[in-house]
Amino acid sequence: MCLLEAVTAWDDERITCVATSHRRADHPLRSNGRLGAAAGIEYAAQAMAVHGSLLAENANAGRPAGGFLASARGVRMHRRWLDDLAADLHVHAQRIASDASAIVYSFELRAGDCLLLEGRASVALVVADGSTFGASH
Repeated sequence: MCLLEAVTAWDDERITCVATSHRRADHPLRSNGRLGAAAGIEYAAQAMAVHGSLLAENANAGRPAGGFLASARGVRMHRRWLDDLAADLHVHAQRIASDASAIVYSFELRAGDCLLLEGRASVALVVADGSTFGASH
């Protein structure tokens, strides 16, 4: 499931993406015909994943081993629904900490000048042997 349309800007620390999929009647995260604001966390997670891929490609490191969203914290939703917004969504994510095992991002989702959702997310990285950092072998 790819919810993002395009990357509009990125550097080593941040990424901005645009999305229009929130207006689709067949959006995969709709429930009872509506797309709740919490779905914005998935938009942010996808932006973070794209950022990691772009960083790996830029460093000629090939495809990254992978990762998964481990937690979302301090999430504040400033509206209830996303599906009734006419404006495109702009997804911003900024890396605020990282090491070999995890990356922490701050993120926000906007439509025009309106802040829809904000928070922080931790991404656990998968190491070369396919395990997650800290897992027993």
